[in-house]
Amino acid sequence: MSDTGGIVRADGPDPQIVDILTRHFDLMRATSPAESCHVMAPDDLFQAGATVLVWRDRAQVLGIGALKPLDAQHGELKSMHTVAEARGRGIARAVLTALIDEARAQRLSRVSLETGTADMFAPARALYAREGFAECAPFGPYVADPLSMFMTRAV
Repeated sequence: MSDTGGIVRADGPDPQIVDILTRHFDLMRATSPAESCHVMAPDDLFQAGATVLVWRDRAQVLGIGALKPLDAQHGELKSMHTVAEARGRGIARAVLTALIDEARAQRLSRVSLETGTADMFAPARALYAREGFAECAPFGPYVADPLSMFMTRAV
């Protein structure tokens, strides 16, 4: 990966990428009951064939997001996370836009996501809505859960 600012594709689980994914994993596990928490551990995310994009400022990873294939036409956003000290700088929007572009490059027709319904997820839900995602029924392996909101959009 480049050490300049901007978005780059993760070539694999380097220590900084594992660190931010672990921070995200730990935060999600600490704030949601296990049966309602669908976060993936770093190794599982890479093993699932996800495309992982990171936002770097010089050599520091500040944001991350992944696009996991569900089938040949449908992808799922996973592990969207911006470190707390870098929030409010547009990093999440930049990563989300890059992931949508990646979905187009992979010739997917739809991208979906699962996020929480708690207040702490309100900024994420608002970002997704601004970027064209709309609430939908559970998809893939998910089932209805009052602690989950499902969203989707055409690519």
